[in-house]
Amino acid sequence: MTKSIECRHHQPGSSVFSPLLAGVSGILGLLAVTLLAVPEAATQARAQAQPDKVIAKVSGVEIRESDLAMAEEDMGQQAQQLQGDAKRDALVGYLADVIIVSKAAEAKKVTEQKDFKSRMTFIRNKLAMEMLLVEEGKAASTDAAMKKVYEEAVQKSGPEQEVRARHILVPTEEEAKAVLAEVKKGTDFAELAKQKSKDPGAAAEGGDLGYFGKAQMVPEFAEVAFKLNKGEVSDPVKTQFGWHVIKVEDKRNKPVPPFENVKDQIETFVARRAQADYIAKLREAAKVERLDKK
Repeated sequence: MTKSIECRHHQPGSSVFSPLLAGVSGILGLLAVTLLAVPEAATQARAQAQPDKVIAKVSGVEIRESDLAMAEEDMGQQAQQLQGDAKRDALVGYLADVIIVSKAAEAKKVTEQKDFKSRMTFIRNKLAMEMLLVEEGKAASTDAAMKKVYEEAVQKSGPEQEVRARHILVPTEEEAKAVLAEVKKGTDFAELAKQKSKDPGAAAEGGDLGYFGKAQMVPEFAEVAFKLNKGEVSDPVKTQFGWHVIKVEDKRNKPVPPFENVKDQIETFVARRAQADYIAKLREAAKVERLDKK
């Protein structure tokens, strides 16, 4: 079941654009999965930190405001768990330790070792790659490009029907038939759901599941719900959760989310697609020789 019977609400319109991002990984391949957020976040943080003032010195080495963003990225969840001055103190302390220990490493000539130099070359190349791809992604993410993707996605998605329904969930068919008999006598469906339904999420709302698409419910439930007309009540329906009596409150075509609501998703898609195209173009021009295979 894509959407639990107990789950009463979902984000309208999200399914129109989620396939955009789902397909990007195939375009980018393994390489581009690691490319995004980190350098972009650092760039944004440094741009916001104006002026980039010196906030500490460690053995004469300056720590600047912009260094805190890089430290936060490197510390990851450890930094995210902190707030305010505690977070700032931790970041400065982390940077101080890096400076202190790196000076000790230089004194012991660690930086002259072959392994260090190899790793430095790799890190330099990877960082250069990341920063260039972020620039390519930003350059491609114009309003015109994003709106074009939005319009194409809307056209391709087509109208999708949604149903708003209430249901009463009970363990046995006999109980479901008894519930249906009560409804036919004129008992208010919502009140009956509050009294009888074993769905802890929807019962409190009178059995209201909100609007949902056909794929968001188990097939047996969806098949019946989408065949009912507005205001109709079903015969007992069996699913893996028990027995349901369903009342359809409304039917509609799924609303298309406004551009602004999905702009971030589209921007990510456009940026990643541009990065993928850029990588593919460079690969075509490059010569890669495998010397470990005959």
